[in-house]
Amino acid sequence: MARLAPVHWAMMAFTAIPAPALADECVQEKAVYGDMDDAYELRFEPVGSQMAVSNQFKFTVRNTPIVADGVVMRSDDLLHANGMIMFNCPEGDVTGADLRACTVWQGMIYASDLTGNISALPAEGAGAAERLFLPALGPSIRESSIWGKGKATVAPWDVLTLKGCGE
Repeated sequence: MARLAPVHWAMMAFTAIPAPALADECVQEKAVYGDMDDAYELRFEPVGSQMAVSNQFKFTVRNTPIVADGVVMRSDDLLHANGMIMFNCPEGDVTGADLRACTVWQGMIYASDLTGNISALPAEGAGAAERLFLPALGPSIRESSIWGKGKATVAPWDVLTLKGCGE
């Protein structure tokens, strides 16, 4: 009888675990997403008492000190999730110009399952989305304050995939 090398056993173990199980077991406020180049991480956190915000997250540029803040605000019909990624925003009374200067990306955040069905971003307590779609994320990062030497140098794809479940 031929013996399988340890690598073969590991490959068999990973193929035996269905990918959708992670989303079924993780709630949205603990979901962790990454881009296909593993250059960025989007990590959701519980909102707490901020009623205007339905979700919040940290957006990290891997291998740099950059950690941007993100928020999601739902429309009145709860069908649309408007997101913002901000970096080094001033605190207190700020002007529209101040907010524009520190905004890295702004737009609708869409959820997707593995078959490509698009839906609204799940609310806190709901099962995590398999994928997130942030339209024009890459081009927005290239034009933002987090781009350049010692900062982000790889623009992400607009689709981020669930890669884990945080604490």
